[in-house]
Amino acid sequence: MTQPKHVLDGYKVLDFTQIIAGPTCTLMMAEMGAEVIKVELAPAGDATRLAPLVVKGRSGYFVQHNRGKKDLCLNAKTPEGLAILKGLVQKVDVLVENYAPGVIGRLGLGYDVVSQLNPRLVMCSISAFGQSGPLAHEPGFDWVGAAYSGITSMGGEVGGPPRFPMVAMGDVSTGAHAMGAVCAALLYRERTGKGQHLDISLLDTYAHYHEAGFQMYSLSDGAVSLSRSGGHSAYAAPCGVFKGRERYMIIISSLEQHWSKLCEAMGQPGLARDPRFTDNAARMKNLNELVETIESWFRSQPSDDEAIAKLKANHVPVAPILSVEEARQHPHLRQRGTVRTVHDRFLGDLDVPGFALRFSAFPQTLDLQAPTLGEHNAEILTQWLDYTPEQVQALEHKGILRSGPV
Repeated sequence: MTQPKHVLDGYKVLDFTQIIAGPTCTLMMAEMGAEVIKVELAPAGDATRLAPLVVKGRSGYFVQHNRGKKDLCLNAKTPEGLAILKGLVQKVDVLVENYAPGVIGRLGLGYDVVSQLNPRLVMCSISAFGQSGPLAHEPGFDWVGAAYSGITSMGGEVGGPPRFPMVAMGDVSTGAHAMGAVCAALLYRERTGKGQHLDISLLDTYAHYHEAGFQMYSLSDGAVSLSRSGGHSAYAAPCGVFKGRERYMIIISSLEQHWSKLCEAMGQPGLARDPRFTDNAARMKNLNELVETIESWFRSQPSDDEAIAKLKANHVPVAPILSVEEARQHPHLRQRGTVRTVHDRFLGDLDVPGFALRFSAFPQTLDLQAPTLGEHNAEILTQWLDYTPEQVQALEHKGILRSGPV
């Protein structure tokens, strides 16, 4: 028996996704060995091929999110194009799409159609607000979902405007949620033989980030309403951003065992018994004094590195706030492949986030390449659907199949 290359080796995925959320789902599946066909709609395909940073005609953004996929570019609004896609539906295990709700149906590939073509198919629809509900048909992106979920309201200074981080937290998390749902549906299918339709939304995913806000408001009948609280937690102290001599850092020592360790590390064990700081409620009430006490200690130290070393020696949860460049070079992130260097045929070497899932049976990462537009048109049609080279050429001549340079 041939050793599988990874945990999803042998599974086939038809990928109608673009930008981040959908491509994250299918990238993770490709990282686990699934064979992924990315369908791009002619003429231009995925908009991220042209943004936000293009080098030598190649977008690193597109490369990062679409490595390991084969590429088919066609005009899906023609009978010939739709026939190709319906033929592929019958050959795959999974279909992932992140068009606006209703679009895949108008293309002729709604779940009512594809489930008849392939009853074992797992179809995953990823959208901003879900396939149903009052917001379902509104356009939405990551930060729009964050705004509706109450997440954006949590970031920023007290009394100031809301803020959001410059990362695609919601999109990537939604893609990861979708991947988990797909794998669970495949497990169900292996047990029952039945496929199903998955409805994964950015807004639903963002709501998971509220580790406390919803239930605290509910249980207190509105008396406790968490909102933005600057650089510190709204309900735990010390827990937040502290300024050292040279840089900012995070300290989380709101649990009593950590608070006493922090006091010992600062050479002030008596602080743990100070009436202003004896428990979390007292520390929250006297937060400004607490922050000044800790930051004053940092200023008294020879360097932030020495201060952090003292905190770590006392098992205080602490971390310097690294820049992207510093994180990229950190030895822990490098050793684990949290940040890894990959090679693109056109761009050369570039750093990307590593694959976050680790499998003892498959310790090595796969060498994956991002496709050019329509790069695998002929391969997919001849090998998957038994088209002849002449048929492929005829479709290219009619403009139904498209391909392009980098």
